[in-house]
Amino acid sequence: MGGNRPKQFLNLCGQPLLVRTCRQFLTLTAITSIVIVAHPDHGVETKELLFAHLPKHIHHKLFFVQGGALRQDSVHAGLKVLPATIEVVLVHDAARPFIDEATIVRTIDGALTHGAVIAAVPVNDTLKRVTEGTHIIATTVDRSGLWQAQTPQAADRKLLLSAFDNASATGFQGTDEASLLEHLGVEVQVVQGNKKNLKITHPGDMQLAEKLLSHEKTMKIGHGYDAHRLVSDRKLILGGVEIKYHLGLDGHSDADVVCHALTDAILGAMGAGDIGRHFPDSDNQYKNISSILLLEQIVKKAQQVGLQLTNADITIICQQPKLAGYLTDMQNTLARGCAVSPQAVNIKATTTEKMGFTGRGEGISAHAVVLMGAI
Repeated sequence: MGGNRPKQFLNLCGQPLLVRTCRQFLTLTAITSIVIVAHPDHGVETKELLFAHLPKHIHHKLFFVQGGALRQDSVHAGLKVLPATIEVVLVHDAARPFIDEATIVRTIDGALTHGAVIAAVPVNDTLKRVTEGTHIIATTVDRSGLWQAQTPQAADRKLLLSAFDNASATGFQGTDEASLLEHLGVEVQVVQGNKKNLKITHPGDMQLAEKLLSHEKTMKIGHGYDAHRLVSDRKLILGGVEIKYHLGLDGHSDADVVCHALTDAILGAMGAGDIGRHFPDSDNQYKNISSILLLEQIVKKAQQVGLQLTNADITIICQQPKLAGYLTDMQNTLARGCAVSPQAVNIKATTTEKMGFTGRGEGISAHAVVLMGAI
């Protein structure tokens, strides 16, 4: 690719390649764990990048390990840190962000049925064997029966570990997991891949990828509003941050109007109703619950339908207390809940010059406007 950064960190339409690739797997309930194998020079950056862009409720699914000199060394290292309960393993290139759910499911089902499979597509183009160093065609290769290997490559965990042990014992170096399994004598089947599942290898591939993602220019706008009464004997929670004040907001949950307005705005962009429909105040499981947790659940629902927060603009209307010293903490907390950078969340606080219920100190309200883009 050139440049001074590994390609998995490069931004593709506003999101790092690695983040896009991981998200494609994390939307499936069948995927319970993901191991990211990284070069030791980029281990910390890799972890920080994913934790910053992925919602907190899936962080426990992520494992990180240092890679080795060869691909098979890196994959072997990843296998060793997988939870013991994992029975089927998929190996995927971080630089293939267009992997689709159907292909992932086919590889999982294939491994459960046959023991080992790879995603691949038939070769359509005529193939020429060229004499090395001369660029002269030596022969035309018969393409019948030829398939272009992709990832994921999936296998029974015990079978894959045996293939690595055998390669180590015999000094064999394979180009992928399938070659290691073949060397062990295991029959590896092919499942249908996807021609869009391209691997980002050269700068031109990034341009092609951006064209494939041109649909992301379609954006969704949402607006949310919430207001709660100030009462005694309640903590004041705004934007997930506790505010020092002698009054708090009354409500079934923690009554965080900032979170509620932002959550409603996201639901509005999704066309999915309002917060009351998803978390009714008649349900005791939401009694005094942190509204950040509710926000995170809605962010996850948005991701499942292919939407991600692009930016949010929030206005808090409050006569007292003064909130200027808390706005940065709110910004950071809400950004984590939405799995975006803090710069994507703007928060302002204003008064009504003592007019209306907020001006009289009877309550606090908040407005939120969001822009949501396709993942």
